[in-house]
Amino acid sequence: MLQGNYEQIIKLIAESSNLPIEEIERRIEAKRAKLSGLISKEGAAQIIASELGISFDKQKLKISNLLSGMRRVNVVGKVIRINKIVEYNKNGRSGKIASFMIADDTGNIRVVLWDVNHIRLFENNEVREGDVLEISNGDMRNSELHLGGFADLKLSSIVMENVQTKQVVQHKTIEKMQMNDNILSRAFVVQIFGPTFYLVCPECNKKVSEAGECLTHGKVIPKKNAILTLIVDDGTSSIRAVLFSEQIKKMIGSSELPDSDAFMTKRNELMGKEIILEGNVRKNKLSENLEIFVNDISDIDIDKLIEELEK
Repeated sequence: MLQGNYEQIIKLIAESSNLPIEEIERRIEAKRAKLSGLISKEGAAQIIASELGISFDKQKLKISNLLSGMRRVNVVGKVIRINKIVEYNKNGRSGKIASFMIADDTGNIRVVLWDVNHIRLFENNEVREGDVLEISNGDMRNSELHLGGFADLKLSSIVMENVQTKQVVQHKTIEKMQMNDNILSRAFVVQIFGPTFYLVCPECNKKVSEAGECLTHGKVIPKKNAILTLIVDDGTSSIRAVLFSEQIKKMIGSSELPDSDAFMTKRNELMGKEIILEGNVRKNKLSENLEIFVNDISDIDIDKLIEELEK
């Protein structure tokens, strides 16, 4: 089933039915009117797809067309990174989770394995970076492709040369951001909280005790890190943005982390400033609200902006 991302659902229906997008949207609105508006646009689109005899279950989709909520997904992709297999023991249950990245010519995505038979393929090096895989019956959860016991994973003879190995970043307004999106967005700084300083191990960047002890590396000479929270607004909505040391230094134009007093002198300059944020959208575990973990931050380049608008 498809959920959310109305524009991409419309595009998939149009590609499968050869109907113009305007006609599909007309049918969707007619269906919603018939049901007295008690169904979402996405739900009405699924009904129209069914009426047109379109099933996404048996199609091999491009990675850029994979949407959160899809079930029984079929896709072909080239393995571009294999992550370390993780063992877990939680609530009396134990097991292993494996994950890797696949890419095609439209994008890339993280694939998560829960089935022991699939995981064994990676433990035995039967699947390696550079292999092309055919995946069937996967489920999309939070912009990741999850494979359970009913999914299928096998090596493919398809040759894939030019694939998108770089992280795909989407230009999105705040109101349209979804969990696990990699976004690029313009917004104004409307609130600032922090910074909060803490000490970490220089080897693994994990917090150390007050005595300078790292759980992994023992006694170390800790280094100072910081975290800063912004509330940013782009006119469509507002969201919490989290910056760490490198992004804080870039934001204030310094090669060193400032102390609290030094930062306060910069605070008034930052309030109300329009910035460009690049990062990953995640859910805060406490509030369950979406927030941006910022990977990069920059000022608005007026000349570049005018050039883009002229295009």
